Amino acid sequence: MQETPTIADVRQADRRLLIGGELRDTPRTFPSINPATGDVLGYAPDATVADAEAAVAAARDAFDNTDWSTNTELRIRCLEQFHQALIDHRDELAALTIAEVGATAALCAGAQLDQPVDIVRYYAELLKTYPMTEDLGNIESRGAQHHRWVEKEAGGVVAAIIAYNYPNQLALAKLAPALAAGCTVVLKSAPDTPLITLALGELIANHTDIPAGVVNVLSGADPEVGAVLTTSPDVDMVTFTGSTPTGRRIMAAASETLKKVFLELGGKSAAIVLDDADFNTAALFSAFSMVTHAGQGCALTSRLLVPAKHKDEIVELIKNNFGLVRYGDPADPKTYMGPLISEKQRDKVDGMVKRAVEAGATLVTGGEKVEPGFFYTPTLLADVDPDSEIAQEEVFGPVLAVIAYEDDDDAVRIANNSIYGLSGAVFGSEDRALAVARRIRTGTFSINGGNYFSPDSPFGGYKQSGIGREMGKAGLEEFLETKTFARVVS
Repeated sequence: MQETPTIADVRQADRRLLIGGELRDTPRTFPSINPATGDVLGYAPDATVADAEAAVAAARDAFDNTDWSTNTELRIRCLEQFHQALIDHRDELAALTIAEVGATAALCAGAQLDQPVDIVRYYAELLKTYPMTEDLGNIESRGAQHHRWVEKEAGGVVAAIIAYNYPNQLALAKLAPALAAGCTVVLKSAPDTPLITLALGELIANHTDIPAGVVNVLSGADPEVGAVLTTSPDVDMVTFTGSTPTGRRIMAAASETLKKVFLELGGKSAAIVLDDADFNTAALFSAFSMVTHAGQGCALTSRLLVPAKHKDEIVELIKNNFGLVRYGDPADPKTYMGPLISEKQRDKVDGMVKRAVEAGATLVTGGEKVEPGFFYTPTLLADVDPDSEIAQEEVFGPVLAVIAYEDDDDAVRIANNSIYGLSGAVFGSEDRALAVARRIRTGTFSINGGNYFSPDSPFGGYKQSGIGREMGKAGLEEFLETKTFARVVS
């Protein structure tokens, strides 16, 4: 059996852009930092505006001048090849994900790597059975019978821009359905995690029959590169995962050419503990989910709504659970929580915690930076005002804000008091919990710890958490256009 690559191996990896079927070096590079140590992990190509324009031109040419968009058998074969390449190189990808993203080994066995790989297989299988046509039958018009039908066809050239927190998940949840639909793609990595995204491009170039230009992969620190992708008239659709403020700017930029925009944005999700819940289960779920990947997840329930009369009891349970969280070297199998992605992000988190305390919240535990690397201790804030910054703004760190409520109606009101609507959770007796869940305006919801996240489950949000759905059949349909036909039959 091949040994798992070490970090030293990862440092020597030669990462290049993928443009028009060619792996390209660039004169400029920028560093990728290992967030667990603060050291330079390696250097990524710093794409220019010209590189972005070349990638868009390659994607446009591949869409317009090859049979990729219409050759279903080719797309199935290529997706299956890509899936196999991801499996064959799993250990290398895991080592790089741990080193660059700060993801733990356990997370790589789940949402950081192994589960995203399943997305590729899911869309290869779905493409074999998904109905690309629908017969609408005949209607009579102007004295004749007219037969009508609908065909689904590829949406065109897709610009896919991803965030740093789950780069494999985000890249593959955009690439796989877009390719299954027959689109061509320009994928841009997050500046903080370029190496792992470029590695996906190299697997495509070296281990699949995907035609030149169908997939192009860019990395870069220049914001003008992203501007090319969101404004070019040769791009038909933009799909973006990241912060809501950036999503607003992308939507505005894309509006000049009326591109289709698919946005998966921020969240400030609430977990509601009803007074008939199992408090131990709710506290365990709330504590350990909040520190998953150091709290760097858009769907994490970062607000915990608890009955006022049971607040102290539940806060104590959360505090005890936070004390059990082992953080440190993400490569250590015993580590549960790794670092934040950067010093800048840690400073942001720390600043929000300090301002929360100044505003009247109680710091129960945590609130400390840990060196080396960009670690931040699991942090519990109680007595939080539901209208305060810490209750309204996305922190993206291991910080749980506890808010007391009076009754079910009050809990629902507080949960819905947000510009976001991505996810949520509730704990309580089954019928009562379901009734509360149905009143919360979010795109996903967990009842008593239920897990909704899988390749066949649509994921996305209401309100300013985004537009559209990723994964499932809905995820494929985001990348399809609908064309209606009619012909005279008599």
